[in-house]
Amino acid sequence: MKTNSIFLAIAATTTTMSFICSYFLELYMGNLEQYLGLVAVIFIDGFFGIIAGTKREGFQTRRAVSVLQRAVTWIVFLTVILMVEKGFAYTAWLSETIIVPFIVLQLISALKNASMAGFIKADLLNEILDRIDKHKGLRK
Repeated sequence: MKTNSIFLAIAATTTTMSFICSYFLELYMGNLEQYLGLVAVIFIDGFFGIIAGTKREGFQTRRAVSVLQRAVTWIVFLTVILMVEKGFAYTAWLSETIIVPFIVLQLISALKNASMAGFIKADLLNEILDRIDKHKGLRK
């Protein structure tokens, strides 16, 4: 009798964990491009930021760890947003509304960090930024 209850507890735990893992696997694989794009943008910004920071003030472990913390945080945000989109009708706009502005800001930050690290010349960065908002006029 004791063996049966242990077996049932193990089977129930395994079944529950299998269900949860298969749900998240399907969620991740169905939206793989969004996850990869998010992580790539965070890591390229972090990569250039760490190099620029190393040139300015030396390597700091806390800055490198903050890149991983930011990546995990935004992966959790994206996962929750995708779960809400999947669970509720007419919420398909959430990921674009919340994640895209973050990605744009991270890309601009990556450009600035790449410039500060010496990978992009300041003149080229200014030209790129000037092309983004031509309505403001030319730089003097």
